[in-house]
Amino acid sequence: MENAQQNKHKLFGLIGKNISYSFSRTYFSKKFEELQLSNCSYVNFDLENIAKFPNILKEHPEVKGMNVTIPYKQAVIPFLDSLNKNAKTIGAVNTIKITKKGKLKGYNTDYYGFKKSIEPFIKPNHTKALILGTGGASKAIAFALKKMGIDYNFVSRSSSNADFTYKILTKYIIEDHTIIINCTPLGTYPNIEDKPPIPYEFITKKHLLYDLIYNPEETAFLKLGKEKGAAICNGLKMLEFQAEKAWKIWNE
Repeated sequence: MENAQQNKHKLFGLIGKNISYSFSRTYFSKKFEELQLSNCSYVNFDLENIAKFPNILKEHPEVKGMNVTIPYKQAVIPFLDSLNKNAKTIGAVNTIKITKKGKLKGYNTDYYGFKKSIEPFIKPNHTKALILGTGGASKAIAFALKKMGIDYNFVSRSSSNADFTYKILTKYIIEDHTIIINCTPLGTYPNIEDKPPIPYEFITKKHLLYDLIYNPEETAFLKLGKEKGAAICNGLKMLEFQAEKAWKIWNE
């Protein structure tokens, strides 16, 4: 009986919109192959609207866990039965576990992935950060920075949900914030010329520029930082760390 349970097909998947490029599907499919888990598979659940989310479980009762990406990291929360403490504090979910009782529990592994990936780059002068963007991903970044004892301010096009708008960023603000993190989709393939509208001329070798985007490997945002002598890091390691954390949660 136990053996039959172990060999039962387990389905995992990614919830998002326009996600054919999906990092997660490639990553987990390769992982299942390496671990010789022939009873596990990973698919993309490309949803036009989050209201279609409950259909996934009706149509695929074998689903054991899901990742969540843009634009549903906050919108998925009302559909869940519970949230773990960190996900509740952050207010965004990127990992869902289906419990043995069939309940849906939300987690956030983004903050863990970000923290693990940025730590090797942090120097004593990196005490203040600018977070570009105010979406679900930026909330996890802010949570991680707080855990690391790094002050931060949000930057957005509108002042209603941020500390600064792009238009008011001065030389002093840029120099005062030696970490700049792009949490916007600006610069993602195929629009690789796009970049957040910050005054790049004030970036120095004291800065660290971090981009959550991993495709392309070096965005226009990172390129300009590199030209100014800043340390740069893309989001690939963050994705790998958060994926491993999700895998751990699904198997607990």
